[in-house]
Amino acid sequence: MKMASINPHRQGQTYTKYGLVLVVIAFSLATARAQSSSSAPSVSKPRTDELTPATASNSESATEELAKKAQNPVADMISVPVQSNYYFNTGPSNADVSVFNLQPVIPFHLNKDWNLITRTILPVVNAPSVAPGVPSAFGLGDLNPTFFFSPAKPSKFIWGVGPTFTFPTGTSSILTNGRWMAGPAAVGLLMEKDIVAGVLINNQWSYAGWGSQNVNQMLMQPFFNYNLPEGWYLVSSPILTSNWESASGNRWTVPVGGGFGKLFRIDKQPMNVSLQAFDSVIRPAGASDWSVRFQVQLLFPQ
Repeated sequence: MKMASINPHRQGQTYTKYGLVLVVIAFSLATARAQSSSSAPSVSKPRTDELTPATASNSESATEELAKKAQNPVADMISVPVQSNYYFNTGPSNADVSVFNLQPVIPFHLNKDWNLITRTILPVVNAPSVAPGVPSAFGLGDLNPTFFFSPAKPSKFIWGVGPTFTFPTGTSSILTNGRWMAGPAAVGLLMEKDIVAGVLINNQWSYAGWGSQNVNQMLMQPFFNYNLPEGWYLVSSPILTSNWESASGNRWTVPVGGGFGKLFRIDKQPMNVSLQAFDSVIRPAGASDWSVRFQVQLLFPQ
């Protein structure tokens, strides 16, 4: 998200962009419902008052395994993370900017050896005026789909590679670069006992659009999860960015922090909830100095 004015969009595009939101939400939930209710046979479950110690132990182990799977960005499982980000003290006005991300993750089985994992980020942004003369804005940000090709067979080292794109769907000139962008993306991680750790990285370049500034930007998200009993875990997953078009002293955003989370169920629906806070120890002039991220992730294991 870029807090700078560029040439405004044509107002007639607004309805198309909001229609895109509805398509993404409907497709994500419909696919999740269809795949989660597929041909798996029904199995009668023991009554809770008949659970043996071995059954209880198996249930806890299944919860821990599902928590680790939820922490894998290229897991063969449908999930719908809903993420709220709050960026405090932004710009000369010390404004508090909020970004609500819908992030459906939908896997496709290409063949016995390969999966295609689609991850799409659709932001809704509330940006008060961050500086005198800069208007406030509320609406859609730019749509960011990523496609990871990942081996279908399990192994100790899990990885995926593919393209990522950004489409200028922002409904205000404050909420978009106004540029079409594309670039490579990769993710790699290890699962070792109670630990899930890895890194996700991409770099995008602009190639078209009405925005006046070229974009060459990297995003890197290292993640570390330490899983505890009963679905609890500790987590740190800061998002580091570098704007290669900026001067060297005004290029990097480096947050430091973390938090905790828990996997639980409401009726039969597994959910993963986490809360993290970050201090931006390195940041461009006018960027937020600290942030909070709250996420609710709906899980649809097969």
